[in-house]
Amino acid sequence: MDMELTRLTALELGAALKKGEASPADAIAAAQERISACQDTNNAFITPASPSPAPIGDGPLAGVPMALKDNICTKGVQTSCASRILGGFIPPYNATIVERLSAAGSVSMGKLNMDEFAMGSTSETSFYGPTRNPWDLSRIPGGSSGGSAAAVAAGEVWYAIGSDTGGSIRQPAAYCGVTGMKPTYGTVSRYGLIAYASSLDQMGPIARSAADCAAVLDIMQGRDPRDGTSLEGHYGGLLPSLTGDVRGLKIGVPADCFGQGLDSEVRKAVLAVAHVLKSRGALVEEFSLPIMEYVVPAYYIIACAEASSNLSRFDGVKYGWRSPKYEDLSGLYARTRTEGFGSEVKRRILLGTFVLSTGYYDAYYKKALQAKAVITKAYDEAFQKYDVLLTPTTPTTAPKLGESLGDPLKMYLSDIYTVPVNLAGLPGISIPCGFDSQGLPIGAQLIGPPLGDGIILNAAHAFQQETEYHKKAPAEKGGVSL
Repeated sequence: MDMELTRLTALELGAALKKGEASPADAIAAAQERISACQDTNNAFITPASPSPAPIGDGPLAGVPMALKDNICTKGVQTSCASRILGGFIPPYNATIVERLSAAGSVSMGKLNMDEFAMGSTSETSFYGPTRNPWDLSRIPGGSSGGSAAAVAAGEVWYAIGSDTGGSIRQPAAYCGVTGMKPTYGTVSRYGLIAYASSLDQMGPIARSAADCAAVLDIMQGRDPRDGTSLEGHYGGLLPSLTGDVRGLKIGVPADCFGQGLDSEVRKAVLAVAHVLKSRGALVEEFSLPIMEYVVPAYYIIACAEASSNLSRFDGVKYGWRSPKYEDLSGLYARTRTEGFGSEVKRRILLGTFVLSTGYYDAYYKKALQAKAVITKAYDEAFQKYDVLLTPTTPTTAPKLGESLGDPLKMYLSDIYTVPVNLAGLPGISIPCGFDSQGLPIGAQLIGPPLGDGIILNAAHAFQQETEYHKKAPAEKGGVSL
């Protein structure tokens, strides 16, 4: 039974629990068995949990085991951001989304591995060691929500919550052959998310299918008075609205996202998504989006500037790890931060501090904000003509472990298709759309207008009604056995 349960989607397991075809204890046992079998190979978890079965509630995901990225505060459970400097930090409160998921009957299997402080695209910068891709253990799962994507791909949980500052949900979802959704900025409360770049961060689900993601977002989304950036609006109803009907849907394909630097196998698989949706009645048209050369530099300047400010609170005084080797207060700050932060976090703090410093603010940070406005305007204009945009999620399939860390600029450029979504505050979803010649998953990205979460979820659902890519498991390609 456990083997069968791990192959179900989250919604399928939720339905099986309600019908009595499986018990909550069966689901937890299946998850624990998979975590135990996979942890030594893919290292997806930092802090596994041993939850007790709870009565099944009314929601479609009640009783379904899931897990949380380790930058989401959970009361009484270590939340480390995969960093030495927060080792042993036990939050005294829950993030808003943890409260909402718990109220809906979710069962947390623990905290997931990630790039330290969500800074990275590989999940190799964790203080607790790298996470590995279940499809090929010699490769990265993507980042920074690599533990979240790897855990879902390997069947350890039925869905996971990640955070996305520049593609950190969508990129690992693409590399690991699962579905990952970054919702419209402000629709999911950031209260309890340990900040990287506050104007860009957003939490969202990683699961097998778009329908699963819709069900999770129906729980997570909604106004929160504890988060001043959360939006008023009508929430809920994403799952019931998934009809799969895309007749008349106008899909724009930016030619600028299919040029130099894009792997030919990725290009072919992503363009095939357009053909599938066209066969279901969508209208597909190529157009120009000539802002792509600005997105990566603008993103990294803004994100690092905000990180420099946000991470200044980690000083060894209030919480987390403290260096034992200091003589005075300034020495405490310097030694704790030097020993507590990893090299990638230090690199981004230094870059952010530099671009905010006197004499450089106007030259870099102010220009990046102007570029952000130009990028947002370009997308606004595109959505006057199109309902949805289709791009690759990543330029290539998953690289080998160690390849990207040796060349930070190459790692930053791997985010070129995902970062504009965060800069413009848009919703974006990555869906599995094929495999390359090495059997590695390929992801396609659907982007919607602000608050167009339901539009892209429905388009993704339509594609998944026609294809089986999201149902494939690593065992079928020689990865971690299910």
